[in-house]
Amino acid sequence: MYNSILVPVDPAECAFADSALAKAVEFVRQYDAVLRLVSVVSPIRGFVTEALDADYDSRIVVDAREQLAKIAARLELPAQSVSISVRSGAVYHEVLEEAQAFNADLIVIASHSPGFATYLLGSNAAKIVRHAECSVLVVRD
Repeated sequence: MYNSILVPVDPAECAFADSALAKAVEFVRQYDAVLRLVSVVSPIRGFVTEALDADYDSRIVVDAREQLAKIAARLELPAQSVSISVRSGAVYHEVLEEAQAFNADLIVIASHSPGFATYLLGSNAAKIVRHAECSVLVVRD
């Protein structure tokens, strides 16, 4: 049913994606699918950059890639079944772009329980659900 599954992982809260990862791994095994883990880092802009090292943006990308590699290694899936990607920009936009590039037919995303602010502003998960061209499974603890 699913051939390629994408799981967004927040580099600041990797453990938050554990429930989504567990469900995605279940689907990978069940359907002999491939899995892509994606993290989106936000580049720092404006006057704040003056206080940071010149290589700050590249360091956060390297750190996110290392975190994803550690997560991928502990999933107990064949290495050829798991890949990682780190993108820079707005979370929901970059996740949707990665889903298209990866030809994902399922996005499995963890989400906090909706609160009042979510209804007014919309969360990344809500935006992904609304705009994804493939199926999206939202996993809540």
